[in-house]
Amino acid sequence: MSGFVEKPEPIQVPGLVHLHTGKVRELYRNEAGDLVMVASDRISAYDWVLPTEIPDKGRVLTQLSLWWFEQLADLAPNHVLSTELPPGAPADWQGRALVCKSLRMIPVECVARGYLTGSGLAEYNDTRTVCGLALPEGLVDGSELPAPIFTPATKAEVGEHDENVSYEEVARQVGAETAAALRQATLAVYSRARDIARERGIVLADTKFEFGFDGDGLVLADEVLTPDSSRFWPAGQWQPGRAQPSYDKQFVRDWLTSAESGWDRRSEQPPPPLPQQVVDATRAKYVEAYELLTGQSWS
Repeated sequence: MSGFVEKPEPIQVPGLVHLHTGKVRELYRNEAGDLVMVASDRISAYDWVLPTEIPDKGRVLTQLSLWWFEQLADLAPNHVLSTELPPGAPADWQGRALVCKSLRMIPVECVARGYLTGSGLAEYNDTRTVCGLALPEGLVDGSELPAPIFTPATKAEVGEHDENVSYEEVARQVGAETAAALRQATLAVYSRARDIARERGIVLADTKFEFGFDGDGLVLADEVLTPDSSRFWPAGQWQPGRAQPSYDKQFVRDWLTSAESGWDRRSEQPPPPLPQQVVDATRAKYVEAYELLTGQSWS
């Protein structure tokens, strides 16, 4: 059992139809048929959306995604139409709401890995492969791969695990031409982002993208290259063979699995609220990632 500890009631705005509550985002449709995507300050861990929010998180994710969309514009068109607030929207949506194209979404999490960790490491330790791709012997947690790899996953509902699948399975589900286009776009965007991040002292270990189709072809959608969808490591502290320090919600995960939290993730009980020091440390990591990557001060 997992999902929302306390599922929020979506805000109702005249002229907008609420479509979906995700782990982090609320999705609406406006009268023109475009999507309005609003990033909340919610945070998830271990397939639970927690009862405690992280201040500014939704704005950091939105503004960092916008910055990345600009860096990637020549490689992949994106779904953003406007950052203008819809009429009647609450002031709190400022900086966290995007008006986006309505796309025909492809039901595949497009994961690129340049380094071995997480579920990829677990699979490698069992089979020396990741999503069916054979890898060299001797790799450890945090090892840089010989070249980035495309390791897709199925897109899960809130409270469920994404499941790694082979490239062949993606081709079976969406067609060989679309699968090839997804792999090419994913690796091109990851490689560009990895190089940009490296110049700023950050290792982009892995990340996931979502794509959809409009009338002109493949379009990059959702959020991109944020601490929610990527593993960012401080380059100066990168050391294969151990878990790496990271710019993400590791403080949240560590506290939830500590004795202090009193929570057993194997139980069906929802996790408890986060203490203030964990909230503050997590917010600081999101802000630090934004400032290092963009070179802009977060105010």
